[in-house]
Amino acid sequence: MNWETAIQDFEAYLKLECHLAENTIIAYSRDIYKLSQFIHLTQPTLTAPTLLQATDIRQFLASLHELGICTTSQARILSSLKQFYKYLTLEEKIQVDPTQLIDRPICGKKLPAVLTVPEIEDILNAIDLSTPLGIRNRAMIETLYSCGLRVSELINIQLSDIYFEEKMMQVLGKGNKKRWIPIGSMALHHLHDYIDHVRARMHLTKTATNCLFLNNRGSAMSRVMIFLVIQDLAKKAGLNKKISPHTFRHSFATHLVEGGADLRAVQAMLGHECITTTEIYTHLDTQYLQQTIQEFHPTSKRTYIETATSLGNET
Repeated sequence: MNWETAIQDFEAYLKLECHLAENTIIAYSRDIYKLSQFIHLTQPTLTAPTLLQATDIRQFLASLHELGICTTSQARILSSLKQFYKYLTLEEKIQVDPTQLIDRPICGKKLPAVLTVPEIEDILNAIDLSTPLGIRNRAMIETLYSCGLRVSELINIQLSDIYFEEKMMQVLGKGNKKRWIPIGSMALHHLHDYIDHVRARMHLTKTATNCLFLNNRGSAMSRVMIFLVIQDLAKKAGLNKKISPHTFRHSFATHLVEGGADLRAVQAMLGHECITTTEIYTHLDTQYLQQTIQEFHPTSKRTYIETATSLGNET
């Protein structure tokens, strides 16, 4: 089994048995290909992934470090390798998994950027509702923020996915898993406005007859287009933050947690398989609470904060 055959078989396994999304499969394959290229250049006699030992994997990871690849990316690449060799073990291509005893690099927690409620209002107010595209953009941003969607989920929403009377939406998430999300009243209002007064008057392409958000040519919108729309609105709103579609998803979750929402409910709406993925927003909430104390508490001096922290640790 050479590298090319192994990678192709692994892709088929991820698609047919693991039901992973196409983008996820591409990311896994890209990481395995990086390993194969490194081995080809440094140890060309190892013509198959089944010939590698743990030392070979460690040398590859060391090369990533030397190239300045951040620990987060190193950890992701190692995760791909572990999945790849787990597959080879399941298929009985190898008896010993060379990645089994390799620990993931320690990554510092990087909290995602979020928008404050006033900043989101500034973005929404920057939209020109006198134009059809403005009406579409308002409905799009309201839906993105109200439902905490990934950009891939947003561009794939179908008209048949929205249940206006129930105020619910069905979303196709990662791994082709469907979930239900409630839609806020403001988002519903602007969706009605867009569908009734803009979309209904558009000439649709054959492939977009059921697609919710459309470009001015009547086709489904792309990720890049939504990213550009958001960048333009952030500029008009006078925001200097680096903003992407995912920023609205992070803001959605953060504002729910700050408001006291149950973490399990937030997990379900975000479509996270593991609760630990959602727990990052509790750290954001802690930051928010600390900022609130420092801003509004009458004795919010540094010594007070340090004393309160030390007492909390003792208990």
